[in-house]
Amino acid sequence: MIFITVQNLCNNCGFEPLNIPFPNREIKGGYCGDLLSWVMGRAGEDNAWITIMSNINVIAVATLADVSCVIFSEGTRPDDEVLSVAKEKEVNLIVSPLNTYDTAVKISGYINE
Repeated sequence: MIFITVQNLCNNCGFEPLNIPFPNREIKGGYCGDLLSWVMGRAGEDNAWITIMSNINVIAVATLADVSCVIFSEGTRPDDEVLSVAKEKEVNLIVSPLNTYDTAVKISGYINE
């Protein structure tokens, strides 16, 4: 099975990379969610996590769930503190201008689950 990388997803979907310390990390699935406790228990390892949440807790949850990347939909952008912690914790962050549904539909064409 062939999986797409975080960098290739950005390139193919026109998403903006904010912080991608691991551009070659494979994405093996996706998860959409804004309730952080649900994401911790349900997002799979190596998933692309799509959310509109942009607070500091997103970085902790992304690390705990070991997702490949966090995709901020709706053009949501984290503040400088969140971006700084993402750099420190080496969490891939990208921005999609699309709403959550359209972002998920767009990436579904590239991810083999």
